[in-house]
Amino acid sequence: MRLYPLIRPLAFAFDAETAHRLTIRALKLMPPRRPPDFPASLGIRVAGIDFPTPVGLAAGFDKDAEVPRQMLSQGFGFVEVGTLTPRPQDGNPKPRLFRLSEDGAVINRLGFNNAGQAAAHRRLHEAMRRPGIVGVNIGANKDSADRIADYVAGVRAMAPVAKYLTINISSPNTPGLRQLQDEGALKALLEAVKEARPENGPPIFLKVAPDLGDGEPDQIVRVAIEHGVDAIIVANTTVSRPLLKSRFASEPGGLSGRPLKGLALNALRDFRSALGGQIPLIGVGGIATADDAWERIRAGASLIQLYSAMVYEGPGIARHIASGLAARLKREGIGNISELVGTA
Repeated sequence: MRLYPLIRPLAFAFDAETAHRLTIRALKLMPPRRPPDFPASLGIRVAGIDFPTPVGLAAGFDKDAEVPRQMLSQGFGFVEVGTLTPRPQDGNPKPRLFRLSEDGAVINRLGFNNAGQAAAHRRLHEAMRRPGIVGVNIGANKDSADRIADYVAGVRAMAPVAKYLTINISSPNTPGLRQLQDEGALKALLEAVKEARPENGPPIFLKVAPDLGDGEPDQIVRVAIEHGVDAIIVANTTVSRPLLKSRFASEPGGLSGRPLKGLALNALRDFRSALGGQIPLIGVGGIATADDAWERIRAGASLIQLYSAMVYEGPGIARHIASGLAARLKREGIGNISELVGTA
């Protein structure tokens, strides 16, 4: 946290996507270290996995699974790579990634740019042999004639190298993808995913959008429970535009970071209300401090993820939030973070 403020002006001298690629290259040069030890009070079991801390890295940063071990060594309790599609794809035309510094936000319309699941599989096979929890976020190719078949292919290909799999149907940057959140389409998708998941395969998580209408969380929850989804990630980026200061405010794409906080928190509360605790929730969107994480956990999240805040605060933010959570647990006499979940 102390070093990053010195580096940030250099990173911000480049456009957002160039800075991101340079960051990945720099991390690849770092010899990966063993993940740090965390206080026992932060350990939590979700979907049969023992997480050393509830603070994780959201999908989108390490799209091609190039640096999961390096990010674990930075203090993330778990890392989600991807989104990975069956075939490589370039994504949408550039420019497609924008820093909204005045708003503490990011807008992206990347469009699942990645080198494909086969390329990532080799790196993940090696990562699975090391300590740490690495989940894999899978999606469908933009030009796919059968998107459900793409998810089936992703489950089959990536299950052997993932601690958990996330079914991403909530990106706003692949046309029509969010229609898979509709009840009928979601039933067909999750039934196919359930059949494709190998026996004793990794847990299946579902990532949803924050831009849902009345009753939609209840529909998604019914289908998720029926098909044995192990956790729901709430939420992806938003296509809505709250009042923003940046000159990039009108750029199309998914908005993340500080302006998403209220919307993502309300979406989490809606899903908590609909679920009644039957499926664990993972909170994402606008989390930048230990207080943000505390609020999201009290609202029902067993785990939290972040990405955009790291753009502004550096990778040390994960360890900083974890330390803040541990200190507050001790201060308030709470033995374990699991006791806090859903207490709001």
